[in-house]
Amino acid sequence: MPELPEVETTLRGIEPFLVNHVIRSIDVRDFRLRWPVPEAIQKACGQTVLSLERRAKYILINLAGGSLLIHLGMSGSIRILTDAIKPREHDPEKHDHWDMVLDHCMVRFNDPRRFGTFLWLEKPVMDHPLLSSLGPEPLSGEFNGTYLHQRSQGRRLAIKNFIMDGKIVVGVGNIYASEALFMAGIYPMRAAGRVSLARYEGLVTAVRDVLNRAIRQGGTTLRDFAGSDGSPGYFAQELLVYGRAGEACFQCGAQVCQKVIGQRSSFYCKTCQR
Repeated sequence: MPELPEVETTLRGIEPFLVNHVIRSIDVRDFRLRWPVPEAIQKACGQTVLSLERRAKYILINLAGGSLLIHLGMSGSIRILTDAIKPREHDPEKHDHWDMVLDHCMVRFNDPRRFGTFLWLEKPVMDHPLLSSLGPEPLSGEFNGTYLHQRSQGRRLAIKNFIMDGKIVVGVGNIYASEALFMAGIYPMRAAGRVSLARYEGLVTAVRDVLNRAIRQGGTTLRDFAGSDGSPGYFAQELLVYGRAGEACFQCGAQVCQKVIGQRSSFYCKTCQR
């Protein structure tokens, strides 16, 4: 499932093709995504794209009259089709659910599992129910050790589940939570309320580091993800614990352990993480 680095990579890939260009038409072939694609999506036609931004794992295409909201779901991807591509390659395939035609290219959304989202949001966009209750961005100044320490007081929830809660902080998915907790030396089952301020400050640094490195590598391709140009992300080659159960820890040589926490596979080193 695409996480924050994959969504950020997608946004950066498509942004140069969209900003300052006019949306000529939107052709929806299958309205049955996670939520039905609304007819109001056509309000975007004729408008110029002002900017793109990411909020959590949502991509917002901002126009004068509102915003298009896109979520890649579990298997979604966006591809840019230009005039350089042969005409026959423009023919939609089975899971190509919608096209957005601009004055110089076409944006195509593919989603085999149909858990993606394509909605029209009126202003103020951030008041929409999907966005209004989200926590701070992990790469922003609002996300810091003091904030996490204050929010964790009295919480018995496992620290891994705590930092994966979108109301606490957005975009720290399963892979990146495992990696950050390893880098910070924190056992993933430790109660969030039993982590000190100093350790939270270290965890914030680790979260930012792992996300920034993943973004630079184009994300992590484990199953479905590829960038807007079809290229895979390469951060999987840098994973320290995720997916390495039974292999030697890079720091101490002990075996990396695997445990299901909150219905998600978690990877950690019982020697390095306390």
